[in-house]
Amino acid sequence: MTIHYTNARSFTAEQLERLFLSVNWESGKYPERLLKALQNCDTVYTAWDGDKLVGLISAIDDGEIAAYVHYLLVDPEYQGIGLGSALLHIVKEKYRNYLHFFLVAEHKALVEYYERLGFEQESEATVMVYKERQNNG
Repeated sequence: MTIHYTNARSFTAEQLERLFLSVNWESGKYPERLLKALQNCDTVYTAWDGDKLVGLISAIDDGEIAAYVHYLLVDPEYQGIGLGSALLHIVKEKYRNYLHFFLVAEHKALVEYYERLGFEQESEATVMVYKERQNNG
């Protein structure tokens, strides 16, 4: 298996749908919206095994001070071999001169993983989510 990493946004809605649903992310239920969203992100890197999309990271930044990892996901068949770490390393390197580089561990089980990659929990921060929204799928 040879994994290729790229920042070319050559993925399709169907490839995104398959990848996002492989990790049970609700975003995968809206592949056309997901495609549009990722085309508009500041940074997107993908991991490919041949023509199969197997990993993705995206980030949003303000151009100077703060960057936020929006998505980081790896197909379960490819987890545990360093793809997520490699994708995160690429983006950390891109934003190395920013004052702040954030990500949200959406599940407690991911906290240890991110800590191994150099992230720390921010004791003064609390993630807030606005729940009143329409899916407009």
